[in-house]
Amino acid sequence: MDGTPELMSISAFARRVGLAPSALRFYDDCGVLHPARVDGVTGYRSYSAAQQDRAVLLRSLRAAGLALPDVVAVLDGPPDGAREVLERHRRAVRENGRAADAAIRAVLDGLPAGSGRTEFTLGGAELASAARQVAPAAGRDPAYPVLGCVLVEFGEDEVRFVATDRYRLSVRTLRPAAVSGPQGQVLIGAEALVALGTWAARAGEVVLSVGPAGSPLLVRHPGGEREVAARTGPYPAYRDVLAALEAPAHRVVVDRAALLAALEGGPDAVAVPVELGRDRLLVGRVALAAVCEESEPVRLAFDPAVLAAALESGVGPDALLEVSGPALPVLVRSADQGSFTTLVMPVALPEA
Repeated sequence: MDGTPELMSISAFARRVGLAPSALRFYDDCGVLHPARVDGVTGYRSYSAAQQDRAVLLRSLRAAGLALPDVVAVLDGPPDGAREVLERHRRAVRENGRAADAAIRAVLDGLPAGSGRTEFTLGGAELASAARQVAPAAGRDPAYPVLGCVLVEFGEDEVRFVATDRYRLSVRTLRPAAVSGPQGQVLIGAEALVALGTWAARAGEVVLSVGPAGSPLLVRHPGGEREVAARTGPYPAYRDVLAALEAPAHRVVVDRAALLAALEGGPDAVAVPVELGRDRLLVGRVALAAVCEESEPVRLAFDPAVLAAALESGVGPDALLEVSGPALPVLVRSADQGSFTTLVMPVALPEA
């Protein structure tokens, strides 16, 4: 052994690093990746194994769309300069992607309507969980039948399940495994959606197919198919409600089961006073340990049945309450389930 590194032909090196031989010749001519040796007679290029990492990084940077001068800056420049180049390029890619998405959406909206059906794929257990969580917030008043439904909104990257009875609002967001067709929405009776979730819970994946307004929701998985009647009617503009929320002035994290027990064990009243204090939550006369930074007491009240239903729909041991004011909606979240949110309206404080 004479210590000379083993060399590879341009074809062998190209296969190893995932670049075409023509690309390697181009990068040699540009001075970005010179071969380890060039035969003086034949002009054949040879490469060493030590050049593999540089070639692979070069390929990755070009696949990401970097211009050759920026590639050189990353390969041969100082780390701070390389980081600046990459961050600048990433911002440009995001901006261009948003512009392209807007342009494509505009063209799609202008195309003649096709079949009008949309299909999206969800996990069976996820569908069951979403139905169970939001359905309790649906209305029961026959004078407002649309509030007895769950609004299912579907787009290219998320599916939202929404229910409200005007005193609370529950929203659960899921990420579909696949979506095809235009974005839209469908109204499904809350009880029917819960039954559908129970039927689908054991399936790995469930495909939901939605047609024009008023047409039934078609659901299938390997175990069978179901058709669920859809309702029609104007649904409350819940997005406006969410957009109008003020930033929370107070946050408290409390044991979810303990808070439920305090509500259920308290007096049978329409309004149960709740007081936020430093590392304490006072529910009626029951003091609960909590994570709370309030130096001055903050008092408000809830309908115990409404707040309890919101807590029962959560998951995990903790509940997070975000309070903006005594007369503003309170966000009730599971501390470890950010995709599920419930808004609960406080009620007037009872007289002392």
